[in-house]
Amino acid sequence: MEKVNKNKKFNFSILDKFILKQVLAATLVCLILFVIVWIAPETLFKIVKRLLTHEYDAYDAFRKFVLEIPKILSKAIPVGILLGSIFTFDKLSKNSELAILRGIGLSFSRIMMPVILFGTVLSFFCFIINDKLVPVSCFKLGENDSMGSHFVYIVENQDKTPKQNIIVSNFTQDMIIGVTVMNFSKEKYTDATTFESIVFSQTAEKRNNCWMLKDALIYTIDENGIYKKVEHRDLYPILEGEKQANEVYDLMVNTTRKERVFTNHQISKYTKLLKKANFSDEYRYFKAKLYQRYLHPLTCILFAIIGCMLGFSPPRSQRLIGFTIAVGIIFGYYITLPFFDLLAQKDIISPFMAASFPILLFIIVIFILKKVKDL
Repeated sequence: MEKVNKNKKFNFSILDKFILKQVLAATLVCLILFVIVWIAPETLFKIVKRLLTHEYDAYDAFRKFVLEIPKILSKAIPVGILLGSIFTFDKLSKNSELAILRGIGLSFSRIMMPVILFGTVLSFFCFIINDKLVPVSCFKLGENDSMGSHFVYIVENQDKTPKQNIIVSNFTQDMIIGVTVMNFSKEKYTDATTFESIVFSQTAEKRNNCWMLKDALIYTIDENGIYKKVEHRDLYPILEGEKQANEVYDLMVNTTRKERVFTNHQISKYTKLLKKANFSDEYRYFKAKLYQRYLHPLTCILFAIIGCMLGFSPPRSQRLIGFTIAVGIIFGYYITLPFFDLLAQKDIISPFMAASFPILLFIIVIFILKKVKDL
């Protein structure tokens, strides 16, 4: 075989195609197994149960199963490339093929190049799946519909003093039920906050330029905190102004939605609303999730490199060591993600640090493996 210069410019050779085919086949097998294992315990059981009870017909069951897959793929793809690259390079090591390739002048980084390129392509697919496919599948599964209770919003004056306290007891995508509006008094006291009136309404409707309360009861309160008059109005507008009415409504309906139903653009827009409304915990949580959308796909590249390194070993070494470490990395990564989200939400670390910390750890792991395995 022709000797290859280490510094030679990268060209896609027959060797690269061979390695890529091996990694591709192994990754697909691992991907399919991971999807089956992930979806089988709960989702598949529910689908089969509803199929047997005739709640679903065959088409509905198949459609439900297919729509659940995108939610798993973004997690399964990094796992697939990690295990697939380990399996391929472990096989090459056991057959002494890696030793031969390095003996003719190929560096380990050059041998990994097709796997790294493959990981780069998969990282792009991970990004698209999270940004486009998952929200679409959630929408078709009905997860985008909002239903919640007890939404509270404080309207402020220009000087940041409270103007109104709006409490919604229940809501859906199309209905606002049980609205209480506390209108703060313009009188200022050092030891207490008083109200000039309290408004109750069973239902409300969001219009283009306001929220319109229907059949409202208005209790006027004097300076001593005693009701002095009760008034009925068929219509009582609040949150007047198109921008404010729409922003508060968007905040309300999105409070019960999970992160996966949003596209990247929608998360970015929603975080701005949360920041403006001083919903600090929710803002930091969704900001961390937004950063994860951009950083999580990088795990495909890093896992590809780690898998190649773990797969490289002397011919007589234990085969299970690399796979055991890989399983530990997989579980460690996905189990600790909610923990870092919580740290960001509680303002213990910044949202960017919460999203990037696992990536930094994987980079450190790569440097450690490079030194330990003398690559």
